Amino acid sequence: MSTTKKIAGVALAAALGVTTLSACGSDAKDKSAGTSDAPKSKTVTLVSHDSFNVTESVLKEFEQQSGYTVKVLKSGDAGAALNQEILTKGSPRGDVFFGVDNTLLSRALDNGIFTPYEAKGLGEVKPEYVLDKEHRVTPIDSGDICVNYDKAYFADKKIAPPQTLDDLAKPEYKNLLVVENAATSSPGLGFLLASVGKYGEEGWKDYWSKLKANGVEVVDGWEQAYNERFSGSAGGKKAKGDRPLVVSYASSPPVEVLYGEPQPAEAPTGVATGTCFRQIEFAGLLKGAKNEEGGKALVDFLISKKFQEDMPLQMFVNPVTKDAALPELFTKHGVVVEKPENVTPQTIAENREQWVKAWTALVVK
Repeated sequence: MSTTKKIAGVALAAALGVTTLSACGSDAKDKSAGTSDAPKSKTVTLVSHDSFNVTESVLKEFEQQSGYTVKVLKSGDAGAALNQEILTKGSPRGDVFFGVDNTLLSRALDNGIFTPYEAKGLGEVKPEYVLDKEHRVTPIDSGDICVNYDKAYFADKKIAPPQTLDDLAKPEYKNLLVVENAATSSPGLGFLLASVGKYGEEGWKDYWSKLKANGVEVVDGWEQAYNERFSGSAGGKKAKGDRPLVVSYASSPPVEVLYGEPQPAEAPTGVATGTCFRQIEFAGLLKGAKNEEGGKALVDFLISKKFQEDMPLQMFVNPVTKDAALPELFTKHGVVVEKPENVTPQTIAENREQWVKAWTALVVK
């Protein structure tokens, strides 16, 4: 996800580092990955960014049904994790990579780190998420990067909260918005891409000039923006944040409800649905995987109804399959983003570096 710190609640729930998730009673001989008979191994390794999470009982059910023990190797943010797989191309650290998103997809595909595999159940995935027709990667989840607003602030000031990108440059929202650095943050990059999608190559720089003139604040990452500077989050309130607008996720309001103490009847934050960029995350079978069959079974599991319905409350993302239902927390407190901005993975790959450099020179320096 570039970073799938992508979703605002993952920072509260995800464990860091290397985590092994395995069924009870696993035999010691299951730890044979990396030995000469590794293809017969019953251990399958998922390489991921730090935000991967799954309910233990859901994972155990897969392990019991498949006979495989799943090891999860967490490797920092998605960009760092992807870099490591590119450097170890052909001799991967695991069997499946999860977490490359549409902002980094072309880079992963161009480096040839995946083996094509058409997953069982792919027909249940909504067609708009299948971006690689060669099936080198399989869509797993989606999430919308959007501006969030502090409901109480705008109610107290009797100002309507912004709803579109254009709104953010208006005088009534001067000095209210905090965003993440596009060079160091996945949501920051996603918000830059939203402006590219909306205003095009000719117009996005002018838009950011307007935002700068309107007092936009730039910080390094999501944690600082959302939990320190944003007045609407639980963390921001404790830190006395004074910015009522922040770039976060469409799933952030349900997270505020879930972790609220006491749990509020309604979300204290809202989403400006006309400011969004959609991230799609993928998983792929790594070329040179020691346990290719186990890897295929694991990819199948990631788009199974069981995993897809577990995923929203574990990683605060949306399922990509037609048959997966959202939990009540999402349907009651979340929003549906009907028309997020879009930039093709190939266009992103061709222009990402120059866009970020131009953005940095314009907004930060």
